[in-house]
Amino acid sequence: MNLKKDVPIYQLKITLDEIRPPVWRRVVVRGDITLLKLHKVIQAVMPWDDYHLHQFIVGDTCYSIPLPDDPLPSDVKNEARIRLSKIAPAEKIKFVYEYDFGDSWFHEILVEKILPPDPSLKHPVCLAGARSSPPEDCGGVSSYFEFLEAITDPNHPEHERMLDWVGRPFDPEMFDLEEANRLLSRIK
Repeated sequence: MNLKKDVPIYQLKITLDEIRPPVWRRVVVRGDITLLKLHKVIQAVMPWDDYHLHQFIVGDTCYSIPLPDDPLPSDVKNEARIRLSKIAPAEKIKFVYEYDFGDSWFHEILVEKILPPDPSLKHPVCLAGARSSPPEDCGGVSSYFEFLEAITDPNHPEHERMLDWVGRPFDPEMFDLEEANRLLSRIK
């Protein structure tokens, strides 16, 4: 695959809304990345399991994967046809990525910098981040805080059940930069 050499590099900060202290990631991607691939980047760095619907919201426009069997007319634009540089042509632009319409995980995406082209950038790279994203299907923001309360207090009536449900050790303060970049290395 031949990549154009004159494409600027975007430094993005992705922050999960309503979680304090914040869960965030800083990534660099090529400006010609499609929103479909940006979705894959977000899935990798958070990391989510990518089995729920998602959408990008830019102003009043929604970008996602149009559903061909949907009987209702849709204003959703096809994210596979839209490039990041088209929806965010300048620094400091913000837009939203929503994942899992049931739990409604909203992510603010901020274009921190637009950098000169870097032909050596073959795939997205995570530069930094903080804290673990909530476990998949934990029920949204308020349920996530209830989950944290239960797993951190051995005397909480739901402590054992929540630990069994999550099925793995869960440290809300943990972010594994190396693992994020390992997952991103699969995105060309």
